[in-house]
Amino acid sequence: MNKNIKNDITINVDPVYLEDESEPEEDYFLWAYTINILNKSKEPIQLRSRYWRITDSQGIIHEVSGEGVVGEQPILNPGESYEYTSGVPLTTPSGIMVGAYMMENDMGESFIVDTPPFSLDSPFDLHQIH
Repeated sequence: MNKNIKNDITINVDPVYLEDESEPEEDYFLWAYTINILNKSKEPIQLRSRYWRITDSQGIIHEVSGEGVVGEQPILNPGESYEYTSGVPLTTPSGIMVGAYMMENDMGESFIVDTPPFSLDSPFDLHQIH
């Protein structure tokens, strides 16, 4: 599990290779990743948008951005956490992801919380990134 703490917001990431859903012979490798966001601040926050930079083992970069996560823009009161699971496919057996969330406090002020970088490793890559 990878962790980042900023602005009293803790981000934990746990990636898992989905062997049963991957097709290595077709250059299709799939991971699920579970994100847990904990609001340790003294004010409510809302996750407004996300940004991901996904780099495969050949150095090809894919960028993904959009509103919220998994169709939601959760509000976290002080002490609350929010957890979701999403997925990412690659055409290579490994890669790395890093990203950021744009958060907003109850006064309408925006701030960025970076996610920790995390590796996407499969058993089909002899040179795993992590």
